Amino acid sequence: MTTTTMRVEDVAISGGRHLRVIQTGEPGRPALLFLHGSGPGVTAASNWREVVEGLGDTFHCVAPDILGFGDSSHPDPQPQGFAAQAEVRIAALLELVDALGLEKVVLVGNSMGGMYSLRIAQLRPELVERIVLMGSGGMPGLEPTPGLIKLITYFDDPTVEAMAELLIQFVHDKNAFGARVEEVAAERMEIVRRPWIEAGHRAMFGPEMLSFTPEDLAKIDMPTLVVHGRQDVIVPIECSYYLAEHLPQADLYVINRCGHWTQIEQASRFQEILRDFVASGN
Repeated sequence: MTTTTMRVEDVAISGGRHLRVIQTGEPGRPALLFLHGSGPGVTAASNWREVVEGLGDTFHCVAPDILGFGDSSHPDPQPQGFAAQAEVRIAALLELVDALGLEKVVLVGNSMGGMYSLRIAQLRPELVERIVLMGSGGMPGLEPTPGLIKLITYFDDPTVEAMAELLIQFVHDKNAFGARVEEVAAERMEIVRRPWIEAGHRAMFGPEMLSFTPEDLAKIDMPTLVVHGRQDVIVPIECSYYLAEHLPQADLYVINRCGHWTQIEQASRFQEILRDFVASGN
């Protein structure tokens, strides 16, 4: 598979802030906006590197560190609660889209990024060509899984060892990282140790989540691909069943022997279905 070189830049948004953005492919091609999930130390590159390198031969791939994550600016003060954080972060993402001159995008959202994708489609439907949701939340009344609780409570014991234990929750094949799991965990610690990362993490998780009623979803009337790993222990597969049932133009694609990180554990397969899905609209 051909790969393309990533370009990394800081894109200015309002308030003297910036978003760190990785891009591949040429502007003017169909634009794919990749939105990563939550979790301590997560970045766009850690979620999407292999995918954006693999798809840059055909698409203009744009993957930001969402506001408050990675090397992007962080909100100050921190909004309290998942929904409040989402509104601030999504506003920053929409500024980014406008700054890059993107008139239409395919939203590709993993976990939290899937929920943000649905909210963007509510706020700016004219911007969104198609949506890909991967292990997305958004189902009302969803009880946290033990794997998600481990993610939420990470900062109660923010060690490299705890990070390694958390990372292997995201994949079905516990050998997927090989001998690199501790190395990958250590790489994330440089970001985890920044005080605003912990502050944002603790501020995000509370009783008020971002969810979508059947009536909300019925109004998001655009082609949508809902992808879920059958063995996902972070977000239960029932959430994707719910989204696929109520989104008017949704197809559901379940991948066996796969956990929460479809784009990492089944990278080649995910790129193939993403290419096919985007091409089906041309």
